[in-house]
Amino acid sequence: MEMLVATAIGAMAASGVYLVLRLRTFPAVIGMTMLSYAINLFLVTTGRLAVDKPPILQYDAPLSAYTDPLPQALTLTAIVISFGMTAVVVLLALGAYIEGGDDYVDMPDADRREDGGAE
Repeated sequence: MEMLVATAIGAMAASGVYLVLRLRTFPAVIGMTMLSYAINLFLVTTGRLAVDKPPILQYDAPLSAYTDPLPQALTLTAIVISFGMTAVVVLLALGAYIEGGDDYVDMPDADRREDGGAE
């Protein structure tokens, strides 16, 4: 099970990096979302991959009979924050698309300096 989860995290992270490096805004937004999913899955797995184990430590139960609730709480917080950030980035991308007419990330030639850098 650990190998499957590790493969899924790696595939999501790789596809997220690939999409972020594209020169269009909406694939970059999808790539950031994929990266946040990969990080959230990684955070959940740090608590232990266990099925049907409660996140509450009982008095007479051994330590192997529960999962750590802290990574789950961190993941829930990260999901909320990433949802808000995704909404902001989508709105910025929509504004740039409506104003510019396309979703390319490259800078127009009029805004570039002679030495290749941005103004």
